Amino acid sequence: MGKPLFFEVLEKPATSGIIALCSAVWCYIQKKNIGYEQVGLSYETALEGHHWRILTSAFSHISVIHLVFNMSALWSLGVVEQLGHIGLGVQFYLHYTLVLVVLSGLLVLGAYHILIQRFKLEHFRRVTAVGYSCVVFGWMTILSVKQPSSKLNLFGVLSLPISFAPFEGLVFTSIIVPQASFLGHLSGIIVGYAVGWGLIQGMDNYWAVSMLGWIALVFVLSLKRSGTYDFEFLEIEPVTDPALPSVRVIAPGDGRTLQLPAEELTLMDLEVAAWIMYKGLSRLSIRDLVIENIQVGISCLFRLASKLFFMHGQLYENN
Repeated sequence: MGKPLFFEVLEKPATSGIIALCSAVWCYIQKKNIGYEQVGLSYETALEGHHWRILTSAFSHISVIHLVFNMSALWSLGVVEQLGHIGLGVQFYLHYTLVLVVLSGLLVLGAYHILIQRFKLEHFRRVTAVGYSCVVFGWMTILSVKQPSSKLNLFGVLSLPISFAPFEGLVFTSIIVPQASFLGHLSGIIVGYAVGWGLIQGMDNYWAVSMLGWIALVFVLSLKRSGTYDFEFLEIEPVTDPALPSVRVIAPGDGRTLQLPAEELTLMDLEVAAWIMYKGLSRLSIRDLVIENIQVGISCLFRLASKLFFMHGQLYENN
């Protein structure tokens, strides 16, 4: 006889939290009658500045079957949280879940770009990815590398060898659910192998908080700029070049500015002002944030995020 559910939840706190979040999002989507095209990720919406969809697409499910299938697989994969003795565990699980969500989403967009620009397959502009499948497939892959002798249990009745589960699942979902995002699942597998083989490593609390802070900032700014949600305390306006935006906090009284030396941020061209809590509501100015390419961009992002959250910049009063 298995353990009571309560004890299993305690053993898999992160997995349980994610399942609760995805279930709550599904209930909200059903209640508000929201379609997948309103929360999903597509090449067309990415070009329109809807970068927030990288997050919403991952945690949204439109059909109950889709939700149950993903959450059942995720619950089985939650064993990762109990494998701290082989270098996994709860922190590893949380850190690399963040990596899987972001990188698999970016990889899907990159694949769409190649298919559209190089192979002229224009219909991929509107192909919309939605669901937690990319992360599920990523964890299947990581576990197949780290713990190849494990079994993946689905619905409590189907048991698959974890070493073959990623590709078995890829074929299975493509047959059973033809509209499922093959590229989304494949991107999760690719990122999963990169993590499992150590090509992506070094994520700790320091980098996770830095990355999470930047994700939150980009999420808010993209919601504002795309017109999806109007944050009244933010105002986007041109700087010297009308094509380059800035963001400032609408607040009475004098604010404070966090100024980073320009010579330390040589890869960025625009000014962003956003709000932080620094002895009250303040105004944050960050210079030079145009990413020239993905690799350099990620490097800049992490470097600037680490400065923003863990280093002391020069703060001065605005006159």
